Amino acid sequence: MSGQEIAFGPLLRSMRRAKSLTIEALAEASGVSERGIGDLERGRRAAPQRRTVAALADGLGLDDADRERLLAAARAGRAPGYSPVGVRSFPRGIDDFVGRADELAGLETLTARPRKDRALGEGGGAADGQPVVVVIHGPPGTGKTTLALRAARRLADRFPDGQLMVDLRGTDDSPPAPSELMVRVLKAFGVPDRDLAKTGPQAHPALYRQVLADRRCLLVLDDARDETQVRPLLPGSGGTLVLVTSRRMLTGLDDVHRLPLGGLEPAESAAFLTTLVGEARATAEPEALEEVARLCEHLPLALRVAGNWLATRTGWTVRRLADRLASEERRLDALSAGDVRVTTAFDLSYRQLTPTAARLFRRLSLVPGPDVGAACAARLTGQDVHDAEDTLEELVEAGLVGSAEDRYRLHDLLCLYGRCRLTAEDGAADVERARRSMFRWLLETAVVAGRWYEPGHGAPPDSWQGTVDLSSADRAREWLQAEAANWLAALHAAAADGDHATVVEVAESLHWFSDQWMFWGHWPEVFGTAVRSAEALGDPLLEATQRNYYAWAVLICEGRPRDSLPHAARALAAARRAGDAEQQAWAHAYAAWAHRVLREEGPAAEHSAQAVTLFEVAGDLHGMLQALVSRALDLKGAGRDEEAVDAYRQVLTRLDEVGDRVEPHIAAFTRVNALAGLGGAYGRLGRWEEAVEYLRASVALSRTDGNIALESRYLLVLGDLLLGAGRPGEAREAFTRCVALGNEADPRRVAEARSRLARLDGDRRHPPPGVGVR
Repeated sequence: MSGQEIAFGPLLRSMRRAKSLTIEALAEASGVSERGIGDLERGRRAAPQRRTVAALADGLGLDDADRERLLAAARAGRAPGYSPVGVRSFPRGIDDFVGRADELAGLETLTARPRKDRALGEGGGAADGQPVVVVIHGPPGTGKTTLALRAARRLADRFPDGQLMVDLRGTDDSPPAPSELMVRVLKAFGVPDRDLAKTGPQAHPALYRQVLADRRCLLVLDDARDETQVRPLLPGSGGTLVLVTSRRMLTGLDDVHRLPLGGLEPAESAAFLTTLVGEARATAEPEALEEVARLCEHLPLALRVAGNWLATRTGWTVRRLADRLASEERRLDALSAGDVRVTTAFDLSYRQLTPTAARLFRRLSLVPGPDVGAACAARLTGQDVHDAEDTLEELVEAGLVGSAEDRYRLHDLLCLYGRCRLTAEDGAADVERARRSMFRWLLETAVVAGRWYEPGHGAPPDSWQGTVDLSSADRAREWLQAEAANWLAALHAAAADGDHATVVEVAESLHWFSDQWMFWGHWPEVFGTAVRSAEALGDPLLEATQRNYYAWAVLICEGRPRDSLPHAARALAAARRAGDAEQQAWAHAYAAWAHRVLREEGPAAEHSAQAVTLFEVAGDLHGMLQALVSRALDLKGAGRDEEAVDAYRQVLTRLDEVGDRVEPHIAAFTRVNALAGLGGAYGRLGRWEEAVEYLRASVALSRTDGNIALESRYLLVLGDLLLGAGRPGEAREAFTRCVALGNEADPRRVAEARSRLARLDGDRRHPPPGVGVR
């Protein structure tokens, strides 16, 4: 430095004093911290970057000449070998990038916050404050690196002091150590070898932090193996943005933003494939294109491979590839193009698993449903539930398994890959033992859970040693619904194996529970399978019981009353052969129900009367209550509403009298129907206030009991009553609530509620002459 030049620190001090400003006043005016200004004036910090100098110049109110003097002093004060300006080290990008708009917008927002909203570094170096670290994580093939590169290119102009991508090679068998990566970054940013040698390896971390502290840079740390590899590379201060990509979630890192990636949205997948195969081929077969995207699970890597396959095979139709991918046995082999294979990406993650995690990963491919709980997964490996949960979390951390609300899921392509590894690494006998152990546990647990709802059972016996919490009926219901796809598959497997006694036992235990979840959609499967098993066992009582259940499923779940009648008749015949009055009564009850839906009041009333008599003979209190409701419905159907009111009131009185001799959920189910029937009868009598009161009570009890099917049914009735009462606003509210109930609701009632709402909307748009719309 010549004698004419003044160091940055003294120059800053002289300019501050010339303006009669204290350090505190300059800090407030510039946004640079007091400590930072003091360190700069005393030469304890390297000269700052341009943004900090500009902030100080603004705070001092310098003219153009003095501003340039201050900038020149800052430039001269920096060691030229440590300046990263001009570093642009990114590989070739991908021009056909599609989607991820929300993710890109989020990254832009992180780097676009106003300067004064950011905490300034104590050293006052980078005017834009603390580093921002974003971990982009997700399963293999989700396009983490592609997203990071796209974001880096879009944000490059916000980081003028350099942009650098470092390949951490986290999926290699021997990835580079943090110290090696640190030296690589320092060299890229211009630190000479002599300085690296002079400071020595022990001082490299401090030098690394110093080089980044006063600069605004963008670092992409690609393919991180774990927290240990990444943590030393994260700057502690300055305005650097660090994008870390990893298949792992890197949950051990503190103070970072996390950006999980999954598949693309269906529309994005279609657009991506279109860019690869061309507009003409895509628009010629849009349905086939959507199918290809779905079979690729909207995974960017799989979509690229499929698109490249078609792009290089111009004679192929999109349908031909879709058909090829439809075969599970051939799908993974089909997803390869040149040296790019989807399975290669999976292999890299799989090789990093511990032997225990790899074993569980393979065996998760045996799970028939879309997801699984830890207790069920534990049966696949024989682990304790807590150990299995830890192993599952290892798989989640590795990006191979997804998780939500204590459920774990392999997406389809990874499931196929796991099945391939299972075939290659596990013996057939071990695989079959694991499958049978899981299925046996599922069915045993389903029986115990279902019996919460069965008369005479309730809570699990003291002798039951379960691995899931079935301490209440609500918890039993939660388990039955969460594992439904899995225990249903286990039931089918038991039937295929000829274990008919188990099939019947499971179906029997779920009889009353089915009323709590009417529109699941698979009760005809459950009870139809049980009918065939009962026939195979040659027991007429079992056959009568399961046929009755099947008649109910056809009538209610499938909405086919005419088709349910032959099953009720065959149930009646089998019950007579068995000499069982109770199942004869149920057969009459279901026949009455079907005839009533068909508006055949005469046969309905006859069957109801038979049911009442036979339930009385059998001493079946639960059945009797349902038969009394049925008789009240017959009176309503005959237009004898006053008598129907009395009949419903008798049901409610009977419920009060029997008290806890009826299981709470059966009592609630019966009371809901009786209250709704009473409200409907009052409505037909024109007694609107009483009608609405009873319907509201029925709907409220349905909600309290968690029976969404009944709630949807009676919300529709309530809405119709409110319309009849001249209260369209309240009716609209009831119909809207019905539509919003979700997939456990009665789909027919939901469709009717939508129709009512549309009609109300039409009435509002086109009121009769002379009627105003308010």
